Amino acid sequence: MSDKVMFTAVAAQGGNIGPFPTDSILKFDTIITNVGEGYDNTSGVFKAPIAGVYYFTFSYQAPKNYTSGLLLMKNDSVVVKAADHNGRGEYLTDNGGNSAILELALGDKVFMQLPANHCVWTADRTTSFSGFRISQ
Repeated sequence: MSDKVMFTAVAAQGGNIGPFPTDSILKFDTIITNVGEGYDNTSGVFKAPIAGVYYFTFSYQAPKNYTSGLLLMKNDSVVVKAADHNGRGEYLTDNGGNSAILELALGDKVFMQLPANHCVWTADRTTSFSGFRISQ
């Protein structure tokens, strides 16, 4: 098995995702790169195909007049957060994002969680999730 693992996926379905009454895994429907096949766009979950140290990053666009944000999750624990409330005019947009370096065991799961009552804008590939293996 190759030691190369990297992915980038975007939520490209267009429009708002959310708000939902409960926390939800954000599914990035369009895979740009998926070397090592660790990201599953049907579940929205990256599952480490090999152990190692990984770098993850995400970005999103906050839709007008909504509370927006995402949580980077490792298994069932919050790693880092980003949040915003875009209450500005029709043509102004706010963006958010964050990143983290994580040590993963084989099979550990990393995913983006959309908190309850939050939403993100997904048109024009403005919301993305990426990760890659740095070392063993």
